[in-house]
This record gives sequence, C-alpha cells and structure tokens, in this order.
Amino acid sequence: MPLTRGRIGGYNSERLAFGFTMMHGDQEIECQISDAAMDELAGTRGTPSLARQAQFVALRDAIEMIASDIFDSGPVVRGATIRIFTKHISKEPS
Repeated sequence: MPLTRGRIGGYNSERLAFGFTMMHGDQEIECQISDAAMDELAGTRGTPSLARQAQFVALRDAIEMIASDIFDSGPVVRGATIRIFTKHISKEPS
C-alpha cells in the first residue's frame, strides 16, 4: 500500500536533511531526504539551506514517491525514519 502525504517538517542543519512525514493509514511515518539527494533530484548542487523548503515543495511528488517505494520495498521497523539518500535517486540515461 503506498504511503500518503503527511506534513512538512523542515530543514535539519545537523543532519543536512529535510524532514517530512508520510501516512500509512493512521500511522505517521517520519521521513528525511538528504541535501545531496534533493540536489541530485533537482539536477543542481549546493542549494542554500534557506531554499530547501521551496526545493522540497517543488519536488514533493517525486520525493514522496521515493519514500513510499522504500517503505514498500521491505520490512520497515515501526518507529524508524525512512531516509532518502543519493543512492535512491534513479539516474536518467544520458
């Protein structure tokens, strides 16, 4: 079952990641996407931390699809955070 949209959490400067939630029924799933993964998805580099929320909003559908795919791909420990890294971003053929 795919996850559904939750809430926007915000930028974590210690983890260099943007947090958000997804819903699995009535269960809220914590998720994060790394700066590098978000830049990879956007096809850019070095986005300033102040611009991360706008970048997340612009890429939200794709980011949430990746989080849902990770959730569906294997057992996820209850209470664990789904973390998206560059390895989760599919590379387009050149």
